[in-house]
Amino acid sequence: MAENENNIAPTASEPTAPQAKKGRAHRSQKVGTVASDKMQKTVVVRVDRLVRHTKYRRYVRKTSKFMAHDELGATVGDKVRIVETRPLSTRKRWRVVEIVQKAAK
Repeated sequence: MAENENNIAPTASEPTAPQAKKGRAHRSQKVGTVASDKMQKTVVVRVDRLVRHTKYRRYVRKTSKFMAHDELGATVGDKVRIVETRPLSTRKRWRVVEIVQKAAK
């Protein structure tokens, strides 16, 4: 019996037609400064970004504040990296993954 090309299963080295990812989808990451650490295991992270003004063509600084779950113990002034996660509470949808730079004492 002759082997038909359509009946041959792809080997591990051959990619399948749609590249199916085994892990989770890409999660958005942001780097910001801790603005408040007064809650237990939660910090408020301030993320600044530069946006070009549509009329005046100058760059304007916009600030967003995110509540993030913190198991690492970040303090006010620390530069941290946060990543999107499942909803942990009503306003908390981010998690601190690393402390990029500690605040100067």
